[in-house]
Amino acid sequence: MRLKRRPVLVLLAAVAIFQAATHMTAYSTWKKNYAPAVGDYSGLSPDQFLFALAGFRELVAGILWVRADAFFDEGNFDAILPIIRLVTILDPHQIDVYATGMWHIAYNFTDEGSRSDRRYVPSAVALGVEGAKNNPQTYELFYETGWLYYHKIEDDYDQSVKWFEQAMERPDVITARRNILNMAYQRAGMVDKATNYLEDLLSKAEKELEEGKKSSRQGLDLFQLRQNRDTLENIFDNHLIRMAQRGWLAKQGGYYDSWEYDTKPPFDVGFSAQVTVVDPKVIRVIGTWNVVPVGTRVRIVLRDANYPDAQPGGLEWYQGQKIELDPPKDLTFMQDQLFVRNQRFDRRIDMGRDPTMYPFVAEEYLIEFYYSPRQAPAYIQDKFGWNGEGMTDKNFLNTEIRPGQRVVYTTLKLTRDQLLRRGPWKDQAPTVQTSNFRGVTLTPDGDNIIRVPGILTNP
Repeated sequence: MRLKRRPVLVLLAAVAIFQAATHMTAYSTWKKNYAPAVGDYSGLSPDQFLFALAGFRELVAGILWVRADAFFDEGNFDAILPIIRLVTILDPHQIDVYATGMWHIAYNFTDEGSRSDRRYVPSAVALGVEGAKNNPQTYELFYETGWLYYHKIEDDYDQSVKWFEQAMERPDVITARRNILNMAYQRAGMVDKATNYLEDLLSKAEKELEEGKKSSRQGLDLFQLRQNRDTLENIFDNHLIRMAQRGWLAKQGGYYDSWEYDTKPPFDVGFSAQVTVVDPKVIRVIGTWNVVPVGTRVRIVLRDANYPDAQPGGLEWYQGQKIELDPPKDLTFMQDQLFVRNQRFDRRIDMGRDPTMYPFVAEEYLIEFYYSPRQAPAYIQDKFGWNGEGMTDKNFLNTEIRPGQRVVYTTLKLTRDQLLRRGPWKDQAPTVQTSNFRGVTLTPDGDNIIRVPGILTNP
């Protein structure tokens, strides 16, 4: 039986119109939710780029992320970078991939001494900025970006405040993560904001506890509400005590000079340092720090003298950079901590086993020593204050490189030939030191025994 031609054509036309309408609806949804973000595709191979422009983006992204797990297990960290970038392009709403990628880039690339490759950190921050922009409905990537500044960078705390504040504005932020903004306020020197914020948190916790009692909430749920209230009350009480004992309240009232406070008089930390190139790309750093309690960590940075975006004691970590899968291969940037025991430090730093991380291409290098009380434990801050008002150093106190802070900062210089022990330095160990360095007495036990002052000990 032959079908009449006209009805068949009408049917085909209807199907075509229906298909076109469906396609346009699907395309608009795809474009809104899954289209590749306009921006950086650098680092992707041609086949990966085609995947990014094709369909089945969520499916492909999921498969790739499963593959990344295998690379994590194998410790093949370099192979994970392009997968992270490709997955975030294919599916810009993969929050876990953004968060894991930031952690992986900032923390996992280390040298033989477990020092992170800081050249990667700007890309980790850039990934967080992009992730937060693509996922403004949740607190998570705002929090993760703030955490990078707070924990990894340990500087530019106003940036951690900025990102944590945006995280706290999101309705899905969990209770356990709210107090971090208080700590960021304090590290940024915003003590008044920390006070107001803690007061608001405590008020909210008390209200939630009362509502919990009225609604007959029992067991673990009610216990957690009470524990949260009690913890915040304890934190708030300690904060108020420290504001008084450190003289912060007196400063606001204009009577700081009239009374004795724990931050008076400023204590001279007596910093000095010597750096010796003991082997090619291996330095030994010794020095003094006149603070008896254990807990001081002095930052040391060795970098190209003309390192781009450098600031004293660190870098300008985000200047709108692109997400680069590979760090600049011709730049050297090493950062470590000099841990003080018995009022001295003695550390050997080996950069010879990681030539890709420390290429030493430049001719001149700067060694920076930097200390800010804002990173110090609370018991040291009780003497030094939030902003260093209880600390001084007759040689290296600096009030300019970090506005509003009193920090310790100085520099030394080395050349490439000195660091590589070449030419006249082949048989002679180069040594540079601060002008006040007078030597360090090292005991046979070294730092294995920590001397703690007692009642009869002269400080």
